[in-house]
Amino acid sequence: MKRAHFFTSLAAVAAAAAVPAGASEHYAVTHTDAQWKALLGSDRYYILRQNGTEPAFSSPLIGEKRPGLYHCAGCKLAVFTSKTKYDSGDGWPSFWDVLPGTTRTRADHELVEERTEVHCRRCGSHLGHIFDDGPAPTHLRYCIDGLALIFVPGAA
Repeated sequence: MKRAHFFTSLAAVAAAAAVPAGASEHYAVTHTDAQWKALLGSDRYYILRQNGTEPAFSSPLIGEKRPGLYHCAGCKLAVFTSKTKYDSGDGWPSFWDVLPGTTRTRADHELVEERTEVHCRRCGSHLGHIFDDGPAPTHLRYCIDGLALIFVPGAA
């Protein structure tokens, strides 16, 4: 690779990395910032639209044991089933898998350690993070904010 092409490529990568997360992504469900605030309320807005997190052990969904589906609080897309929920002890609802085709991921560099964010495929809402320390069969731990979800009891 020629030196000039290398530096041009490097500059393009750096410029792309500077684009705010989600800026170039398109979603089926969209709202203005004011509409999201009105629809979600302040706590859910902070988590779903500003990549925030709720305090550990604050969600009643941690102890939810009934069969059912967990939907994105932003657009009501079913994302998780109770069949993949487990108690990780980390303070947030945890799942070892998602329903197929329901999420997108991206790198999160907010902390010293790189993490992987989980977002709703349909509306782009931030749901939580994925870690590779979960149980079999996937060995994944979807660490999800309870306020990012709406639980619907019933067949899972």
